[in-house]
Amino acid sequence: MCGRYAVTLPPQAMREHFAYPEQPNFPPRYNIAPTQPVPVIRNHEGGRQFLLMRWGFIPGWVKDAKDFPLVINIRSESAREKPSFRAAFSRRRCLMPVDGFYEWHRLDKESRPYLFRRPDHGLFAFAALWETWHSQDGSEIDTVAMVTGPANGLMSAFHHRCPVILAPADHAAWLDASARDDDVAMLLKPPAEDLLEAVRIGTAVNRVSNDGPEVQAPYDATPENRTAPAKPRRPVEPPAQGSLF
Repeated sequence: MCGRYAVTLPPQAMREHFAYPEQPNFPPRYNIAPTQPVPVIRNHEGGRQFLLMRWGFIPGWVKDAKDFPLVINIRSESAREKPSFRAAFSRRRCLMPVDGFYEWHRLDKESRPYLFRRPDHGLFAFAALWETWHSQDGSEIDTVAMVTGPANGLMSAFHHRCPVILAPADHAAWLDASARDDDVAMLLKPPAEDLLEAVRIGTAVNRVSNDGPEVQAPYDATPENRTAPAKPRRPVEPPAQGSLF
């Protein structure tokens, strides 16, 4: 679930919304896929920090990342207990900025993609955990995965789980490494029913290489524009810490 998402609003809008001092300059991304570097916001030296991390969490104890499965989602119910995520849940919580994400609805033999976004098309944030992985050759890579929980009523028609979307008022508490785990866990709940809308879109999102506005174009049901849906392809692993854009 939620294997693709988008960050399309101007960098200045995201900087103002999340209040970090860095001034990254980047074009819109309409089809962000696992293993790609993604924007992340964390607490750092008394303030917030913007940086890029690999979407695919690697616990610190892993010796060879090639032997570890790709982890892009972490279950909220077990994050505090599982050895792979326990330390990150206590000390390395972060936000993944987003203004839209995608889910596929299976109907008969057809898989229909949908865009989930705020009705005002504004920004929101996934709850996420991060970890710096040290390879045997001495290199480091910052990795991240979103936290997921039970779906709300809207999402449940597509999948029984969805990303945990934090209310803006809860961002500070989630990022605060000194907060008690029990208090932080209370923030992990389904999104409000009126937070998102679902828009059926065309099949351009199925291809990782498609990363323009056409990805979010509404579905066109006219016969000349109907094509058989393409099966989503797993993205190829890019070089470590490559450019996000």
